[in-house]
Amino acid sequence: MTPHVTQNTSGRRSAIDGRTTRHPGYAIDQRIRKRVEEIFRWVKTVGGGRKLHFIGLERNQVRAALTTATCNLVRMVKIETTAKAKGEPGTA
Repeated sequence: MTPHVTQNTSGRRSAIDGRTTRHPGYAIDQRIRKRVEEIFRWVKTVGGGRKLHFIGLERNQVRAALTTATCNLVRMVKIETTAKAKGEPGTA
């Protein structure tokens, strides 16, 4: 199994060389990774997920679930409005 971490291309030496990055699966994994990290970024910045707000595991788990559900709702609205703007079929 090969780790698909981001290759450092800023001029320093990277631990990920061409043997890993030449495969098509690496590029696919990087796109998927970006999508996943965008969700975590939203939860931390907009959703207030940097710190715990309650005492107790259950309450904090419920808050995390509600925050991620809110993130999904926001994403769904953006997808819907983008589809409407493009005039794609099936969007009323």
